[in-house]
Amino acid sequence: MPSLYPVSGGTVLEFLRKLFGIKSHNEKELERISRIVEEIDALSPEIGKLEDSAFSGETASLRRAIFDRIDEHDLELKKIADELRNPRDDDRRQELLTLRLETERELISELKDVTMELLPRAFALIREAADRRIGCMSVLALPREEISALGASIEKWADHYAAELSRCGNPWNVHMPMDFYRDVRALGDSRFSYRPFGVQLIGGIVLHEGKIAEMKTGEGKTLAATMPVFLNGLIGKGVHVVTVNSYLARRDAEWMGAIYRFMGLTVDCVDKYEAGSPERREAYLCDITYGTNNEFGFDYLRDNMAIFKEECVQRPHFYAIIDEVDSILIDEARTPLIISGAPEKSSALYQRFAMIAKSPSLKPEVHYVIDEKAHSVTLTEDGVTQVERMLGIDNLYGGANMELTHYLNAAMKALHLFRKDVDYVVKDGKVIIVDEFTGRLMPDRRYSQGLHQSLEAKEGLKVEQETQTLATITLQNYFRMYRKLGGMTGTAKTEEKEFRHIYGLGVVEVPTNRPMVRQDLADVIYKTKEEKYEAVADMIEQVHAVGQPILVGTISIEASETIGALLKARGLACNILNAKYHEKEAEIVADAGKRGQITIATNMAGRGTDIKLDNGAREAGGLFIMGTERHESRRIDNQLRGRSGRQGDPGASRFFISLEDDLMRLFGSDRIKTIMETLGLQRGEAIEHKYISKAIEHAQKKVEERNFAIRKQVLEYDDVMNQQRIAIYEQRQRVLDRENLRNSIIGMTQDIIDETIETCFPEEKDIADWDFDAMVTRMNYFFPIRLTREQIDIFEDREDIRNIVSEMMEKAYSEREETLGADPMRELEQIVVLRVVDSRWMEHLANMDVLQEGIWTRAYGQKDPLMEYKFEALKCYQALIRQIMEEVVDYIFKIQFNAAAEEEKRLIEERPEYHTNKSEQDEEAKQPMKRKDPKVGVNSPCPCGSGKKFKKCCGRDE
Repeated sequence: MPSLYPVSGGTVLEFLRKLFGIKSHNEKELERISRIVEEIDALSPEIGKLEDSAFSGETASLRRAIFDRIDEHDLELKKIADELRNPRDDDRRQELLTLRLETERELISELKDVTMELLPRAFALIREAADRRIGCMSVLALPREEISALGASIEKWADHYAAELSRCGNPWNVHMPMDFYRDVRALGDSRFSYRPFGVQLIGGIVLHEGKIAEMKTGEGKTLAATMPVFLNGLIGKGVHVVTVNSYLARRDAEWMGAIYRFMGLTVDCVDKYEAGSPERREAYLCDITYGTNNEFGFDYLRDNMAIFKEECVQRPHFYAIIDEVDSILIDEARTPLIISGAPEKSSALYQRFAMIAKSPSLKPEVHYVIDEKAHSVTLTEDGVTQVERMLGIDNLYGGANMELTHYLNAAMKALHLFRKDVDYVVKDGKVIIVDEFTGRLMPDRRYSQGLHQSLEAKEGLKVEQETQTLATITLQNYFRMYRKLGGMTGTAKTEEKEFRHIYGLGVVEVPTNRPMVRQDLADVIYKTKEEKYEAVADMIEQVHAVGQPILVGTISIEASETIGALLKARGLACNILNAKYHEKEAEIVADAGKRGQITIATNMAGRGTDIKLDNGAREAGGLFIMGTERHESRRIDNQLRGRSGRQGDPGASRFFISLEDDLMRLFGSDRIKTIMETLGLQRGEAIEHKYISKAIEHAQKKVEERNFAIRKQVLEYDDVMNQQRIAIYEQRQRVLDRENLRNSIIGMTQDIIDETIETCFPEEKDIADWDFDAMVTRMNYFFPIRLTREQIDIFEDREDIRNIVSEMMEKAYSEREETLGADPMRELEQIVVLRVVDSRWMEHLANMDVLQEGIWTRAYGQKDPLMEYKFEALKCYQALIRQIMEEVVDYIFKIQFNAAAEEEKRLIEERPEYHTNKSEQDEEAKQPMKRKDPKVGVNSPCPCGSGKKFKKCCGRDE
């Protein structure tokens, strides 16, 4: 009696669906999409009659239809952007931000509707354009003798094209007569046909809808993407086509660019140009932009390190299609993109200011005041003058000396507020923090704000200078910024859960154009690697004898060289590839389908290039895939297998495994080894068994689950940072957009006043216990108001004190503005905010690096490290906002402003040099931890990332 359980990788659920006629979600999706394909097919006869010159007009017509529907929303967004540059107050700014969000949602909804209405015609146009401009036109690229062999009519068209090209200058401007296309199609030669199949239309629709199209190797993903790329490119907000390497990005931009340019759209590739160059900026302004995931991500980070708006290259993230989406969003997701560089702080400056702080020339109460309650050391006016004399400068707060106050403040705090063997110890030449609650040493922590370096200088130790993270983001959070995201790959279904959970992307399995006839043979397993490699060489020799081309997939370069040496000893020639040179790699892999060819590829080298069989290879049985080891992911194994059997070609695949392989050694069941020992297999003998295949699949699932957990953890931790990153980058963008920051800075001053009142005049204390002197000292430090105790001593209500100090502060701000002039004041505000935000944000990133490195130790105390990280990260962010607020206010009132040009020049000169980690993560910075955790100011941005003030969001109940 036959088994009721299906074989060949099926499941009981799939069997029951078929038994009872229940359609899967994928089948329902395909049925729905097929009805749209029928609409496209119905338009094909009409589109096929259009002259070349009519296609750009069709593009213009489609664009008008889109703009007619969205112009109102775009106009409203422009008005909002204009008012946001100078809102009347912060409340109006919040209203505008809410209105912008609502308008953007309405715009996206309208775009979804109108593009679906236009989709059939747009797809039909690209279907015809692709066949003409890439298919038929390819005959004209043949050598002259081959063109002549095709007949006089084709030869005549070649002469016509050459003359027209000479006249027009660009291939896409050459319009060929309809008779040319008829003559080429009449040849019946598949080399000159590039018309998308029905399954490619399905794939294109899936991509347009913001999903992942799983299309098997050789099914034409590149061509399938042209249709949604064109349709979304009509909107004019930029479509990004993301590839796994620079070679593919450049190739596809040029190859598919023939279609887009013919249709009247602009296209370019960012990888062709230097980072930050005008050419790269222009590439992003095109309707369609190709590039690699790394370059797109790093350009985003660079834009958020820019000093001027003109240095930014990217537009808002609208729509992206990711080629080999599993490789980019899963395989590379564990490594964040990092831009790092040398710290801007000099060890010599820390040492110099440590000496100044210790100098007997600085006397307490005369030159500085220590406030242990507020944990601060404040210079008096005489103190500032004395320090200027010691430094040999005219003004400590002059523009060029702006950062010196940071070193001075840190040195004074280190000397007067932090006690050796109480707050810290010196051990093995290092300053180690003492936990103030437990008394334990914390060697993995460092103080923030340059304090740790100042303590090292104070103790005469070497001041640590480490590589510092300047900007970082995970690929997950970068690609989640796009309004719409689509992806394509041959292997996505095994990772569908992750795609849905992390990115909200569904997966649709697109059927193949022709039935798959490749034979996937059972795995064979050996005891040792040596026996396995000998067996692979034997199989290669056997298959090669009949002329069948062979592609051997290895996981390591060492394995490929071992097999190559075995083949050489047997007199068999082969090509060995690795992933170093994409251009050479793609060329050799493309030749791997020739009769008798042996190719060894490491780590799926040549991915993105089809292996096409010649007639001899097809007759010999097609491409034979030999995997020398099971990868830890089933998806990677499927990718290797997928190199064979494209478009209904014959082929075969088999994996060779040994118990010494990493997968089997680390995750395989010991029962497999026991079975092999029990069977008493001799050297060179292999075992094939259903149980073995299941055990291997089980091992792979265990590894996939572990890797998913790692990627999920990376994202969970970066999600904490992401909200903070968005808030900080939005603040930077306001500066680059030349927004009027006056109201925001006034809000910061009010926060300082409010916080000082809370500290000096606690509600729960009697007036007799209020600290009027501390209030006066702190207010006079931040604001040039010459506040006296007598001015506030007469009040018994905190609100009255708040009002009088606020009035004095606003008057001082207005006087400062009158002295400088309104325009210079606006420029000063922007320069100060940019400098302070950038400097403190980089320091904050360093703090977060150290925090994340050490947070796992909390698990020993039965605490959830992630929850602890979230809690600590919030406190660090609150401290960051507090420090930004205080430094901005301090500098605004004290810095000398000579001319905007001079300040801008200095910003450029002091810009830190940096480098990116590309595919390898740099050694991360171990930078300071924040020790004190002041709360967020009520008028500051809420750290949750909502864009609202803290007092109107998470701080509402405080």
